[in-house]
Formats: sequence, structure tokens, C-alpha cells
Amino acid sequence: MRMKFTRDHFAWNVLTLTSFSIFAFFFLFPLFRLIFGSIWTGSGFNLEPFKRFFATKYYMQAVINSFKVSTVTTIIAICTGTAFAMIMRYYKIKGKKLVDILLLVSTITPPFLGGYSWILLFGRVGWATKFFNNLFGVTLPGIYGFWGIVFTFVCHSTMTMYMYISGALKNVDSTLNEAAENLGCFGLRRIIKIIIPLILPTVLSTALLTFMHCFVDYGTAALIGEGYNVMGTLIYTAFLGEVSRDATMAAAMASITLIFTTLLFVIQRWIASRRVVEMNSLHPIEQKKPKGLVAVAAHFYIYLMTLLAVLPIFIVAYNSFQKVSGFLFLPGYSLDSYRIAFQRLGSSIQRTYAYGLVAIVIIVIIAVIISYANVRHSSALTKTADTLTVFPLVVPGTVLGIAMVLAFNGAPFYLNGTAALVIAVWVIRRLPYTIRSTTGVLHNISVSVEEAAQSLGANPFRTFVRVTFPMLFSGVLPGALLSFISSITELSASLMIYNFRTVTMSIKIYTEICKGNFGVASAMSTILLMSAVVVLGILFKVSKGNYEFTL
Repeated sequence: MRMKFTRDHFAWNVLTLTSFSIFAFFFLFPLFRLIFGSIWTGSGFNLEPFKRFFATKYYMQAVINSFKVSTVTTIIAICTGTAFAMIMRYYKIKGKKLVDILLLVSTITPPFLGGYSWILLFGRVGWATKFFNNLFGVTLPGIYGFWGIVFTFVCHSTMTMYMYISGALKNVDSTLNEAAENLGCFGLRRIIKIIIPLILPTVLSTALLTFMHCFVDYGTAALIGEGYNVMGTLIYTAFLGEVSRDATMAAAMASITLIFTTLLFVIQRWIASRRVVEMNSLHPIEQKKPKGLVAVAAHFYIYLMTLLAVLPIFIVAYNSFQKVSGFLFLPGYSLDSYRIAFQRLGSSIQRTYAYGLVAIVIIVIIAVIISYANVRHSSALTKTADTLTVFPLVVPGTVLGIAMVLAFNGAPFYLNGTAALVIAVWVIRRLPYTIRSTTGVLHNISVSVEEAAQSLGANPFRTFVRVTFPMLFSGVLPGALLSFISSITELSASLMIYNFRTVTMSIKIYTEICKGNFGVASAMSTILLMSAVVVLGILFKVSKGNYEFTL
């Protein structure tokens, strides 16, 4: 029996080592190449790009701008997201199921599409801009610049914050509220003294992730920043700029950004580990029906924030059916934008789905192997693999894209611009989420089930295939579907490594927006978003509407 266990243990270590080697080749090796390339030239070490970065006002201003955007966005999103979560958890809101569905759709919408839709509404020739100008003679301030970037980020981040905080509030036991009230602690004071400390780890973790994502985002700032440079646009311009390129400086800035985001991630994990609150919600919070002004205020706030979250989707969808000439929408409706999209860009649509399906199969296989080996056959190797595969959460898309180009654009690996590299980027960026969800599901599957199967004569491999994996798959599938959606809407990393043979839908949308072809961009965006909605419908069917976001 001991020999049988040893062979099984050895087999899973081999599978883990193989999976981790693939991960290391497409992630750790490019990052090493990035950092090494930023400090080493053919003649030796060279720290000149780093000195130039910190000594140049232009570069430091971009760092300050990134901090300003990220800080303001995070503070506002904490307030709006926490308030939204508490209202939805404590009160019976009419249309709550519909609101949840709309918000989940909004969270999987890429921020750069939100920026594009707000341009259509509040840009110089946007609907709202022309309406107020023609009817009232009022010139709106516009969506461009610092506050436009912040507004777009807040609309997206608020809903993400809500999803995670709502999951934390679900675990709060109502007896804590009752005990507080019995001791004379009511209303806002009870929320501050009791509820906030319980959900604070989730709030802080989500806030740091929000800050990190805003700090390194490229698409939103590039579309509506109009000269308001942040780190994402600075790195992209230095690496792929049309006027001038400085790959060494781009690598140096990417390395600095990587160090900073890594530090933020370490702080986030430290906070999460230090402020762990164990709660068993035997008596979940009972939702109450709001009355009077409270009911009006609660419903107004929920509906307003929901409208801001999903309005970009409806704007883009509506514009896709309008007649258009370049960036000008004309009176009347037409399917010309869709016809052009399918005729000229149909291959990018097919390519996106194909890449996404291949990526998600690889993600599930690697995630199951690493998670199962670590939970059931734990060793130094499996623990190392499980720990390091979380690290892609830290790496911004632009940084990963540059690292991939530096690593695979020359001998001995010529992979830049290939489908394999695009799929590898999607796998690396979404793998941590699937590994975490898979590990969580495995902890809920009793070892006794596998032992019972083996006691009836099934070998370990057959037990895993016939017993464990079917039980595991039902829990992994929701996370895999969300990873699929995130993959097909990915932009920042893919933008660095694509060529004309590997153009995906998100890249086409971005390039069509930059060219001023708003009609085609709207049609492509609608196709992409409807694809995400279909996958979300499958997700709700599989999870029976009970899928929760957790950190």
C-alpha cells in the first residue's frame, strides 16, 4: 500500500513539475529577461535609464499623475462600493436579481470600452454634449483629462468593490447586530463599530487591487487622457510609440512598475493575513423592507449607480445600429457597421473565440494539476508552484507584454506575434484565479470519498478521473467561464505582442477607435459584449445564480 501511495505521489509531482515548467517558461523567464535587459548591455551593467527616469520631470509627472488617478479612484470606489454592498445586503431592493445580473455584466466589460462609450456620450460631438449645446447653449466640461479617467475607473471599480464586499457581508452573523443593539449601539455607529471591522480585510484587499489596476491601466488613459500621461501610456509610448521609441527606457519603467506593484501585492497579502476574521454565518443578515425616505434614497442610489455601470454597454450597442460616417453618427439606422465588421474583421472574431477556448482548456488542466497536487500530495515543489502562480496578479498587462517581446523576439525562441504567445499571455494572466477557485473547491471535497473508491478496487488515477474530477469540475467551471470572458476582452498585454495574423477583437476595437471608425468599433464591441453575456448566462445556469466573488 505504501508503494502505491509513493508512485501516486511521484506521478503528481511529475505532473506539477511539468505544469510549473510551462508556467515558468512563459512567465518567470520573460520577467527575468525584462529586469536583466533593463540593467545590462553588451558591455556591462547600465543604470542610466533608471537615473534618467528619476531625474526627468516628464517621467516623474507621469508617476504623480498615476498616483493621483489611482488614489482618488480608490477612495471614491471604497465609499460608493461599500455603500452599495450594504444597501443591497441589508434592504430588499426591487429588481435585485436584475441589478445583480447587470452589474456582473458591467464588471466583465473592459474599462477602455467604458472610456470609449463615455466619449460617445460626453465627447466633443457626443450625444449629451450636442444636446445641451443645441438646446440650452451650455458647453459641458467634457470627459477628457484627469476627471474623465477617474470617472470611468470609478464606474467600473465601484461594481467590482461591491461584488467582493457583498461576498464578505454574506458571512456576517446577524446575532452580532442584535447583540450590538441590545448594548445600545444603533445605526451608523453600529456599522462603524461592528460591520466595518469585520469586512475591513476584504475592503483593504480590494482597495489595493483597485489601486494597482488603475495605476498601470493603459487603454482608458490612452483614449480619454488627451495628454494626461500616466505610467501605462508612458511605457507603451516608449516601447511602441510612432514618433520615438526607447526600448531600454520602456524596460526600465516596466521594471520599476513591476517592483512597485509587487510591493503593493505584498502589502495586500500581509493585511489579509494579519486581519483574518473567522465567521460562521449561522444566522445570515435578514433583509428588511426600507420605508419612507430611506426607501427612496436606497432605491435611487442603487438604480443610479447601476445605470452608470451599464450605460456604456447600451450606448455602444445603440450606436452600432446607427448610420455613421467615420466618427460622425448620422440620422437613421443601418446594419452597415456589422456588415463591415464581419466582412473585414471576421477573422479576428473567429480567432478570438478559438484562442479563448484553447486558453481556457490549458488553464483548467494546469489549475487542476497544481491545486490537486498541493492539496492532496503536498510537498515543497507543489507549495512553491502554488505560491508562484499567484504572482501574475501583480504584473500589469503592458509589463507582461514587453517582457514577452524581449524574451521571445530573438534566438533561440522566435514566438513574438504567434498565436502560441497570445494564448500563453491569456493563460498566464487568468491562471491564478482558476487555481484559487479550484483549491477552494478541493478543500470542500472530503478525502474519504477518494478513499472509499480506492477501497473498492479503483486505482488512484481512475479514482481521480471517475470520482474527484467530476465533483471538482462543477466547482471549477464557473471560475473557468469568468476566465474565458476576461481572456477574450484582454487588451493591454495583447496590444504589445500581436501582429496582423493574431489580431483579436479587443485589439481591433481599440485600433478602430483610434482611427475614428466609431461605427465598426461599436459593432465589434457589441459582438464582444454579447458573447460575454452569453457566457455569463451559462455561468448563472451552472452555478444556479449562487456564484460569489471572494478574495
